[in-house]
Parts: sequence; C-alpha cells; structure tokens
Amino acid sequence: MVKRKKKGSQAERDLLQLFWENNWACLRVAGSGNTSFPAPDLLASNGRRQVALECKTFKRECKYLELQEISQLRAFSQMFGAEAWIAIKFDYKPWYFLKIDDLKKTEKSCVVSLKLAQEKGFLLDNFLTRNPKNHN
Repeated sequence: MVKRKKKGSQAERDLLQLFWENNWACLRVAGSGNTSFPAPDLLASNGRRQVALECKTFKRECKYLELQEISQLRAFSQMFGAEAWIAIKFDYKPWYFLKIDDLKKTEKSCVVSLKLAQEKGFLLDNFLTRNPKNHN
C-alpha cells in the first residue's frame, strides 16, 4: 500500500511539473482522498480553462475506479466551476486525459482500460491546446 501511494504521489508531482512547463498554473491538493470533503488530486488553469484532475497510475491495462470517487470529482468540479477529468498513466505509456462521462460504468464501479484511453482520451499536448469540452 505504501509503495502504491508513493508511486501515485510521484505521478501527481510529475504531472504537476508538466502543467507548469506548459504554462499552466497547477497545484496538488493536500489530503485528496483522505478527507470527508470531495477533493481532486490536482487543480490546473491556463487562465481560460480550469480543470480538476483525479490522477491514476496503473501497471495493468485495465483498472476499476470506485463510483464514489468519480461522483466526488464531479461534485467538486461543479461547485468549483472546473472541468472534471481523469488523468491516467499506464506503465511505459504517456498520460491520457479522459472525461468522466467517457468512462465505462458497471453496477459498482467505472472501468478504465488502455484501449478506452487510446480511443476516447487526449494526450497531454492535445489536452492542453485544444478545447476538449467539445470532444466526443
């Protein structure tokens, strides 16, 4: 558990640095996932767009996310006025950015796969430079 948390924290810091290197202000939210209030892992803005990101790293090509985690991201984003996104990093693959509505839902969770990320997701450059609000 500690190793997985450490890997996730490092991935968040790596993504934070990528945002800053691309002229986006970005911050990590202290205690995200450990508070009774909904909170994303990262908040970022370029002055025109504000995004709330839940960051995930995976070894396997498929992962299940709790529905509660997704609904909390949605709730926070709506209250904050930010777009809600999942930032996904599979081992040896680039970051992918998925809208939460593009996740495949089951009765108890949301499924994220490498295939889904490649089909529906944005790579970092496209995410930062395009207007993903209109992405289908």
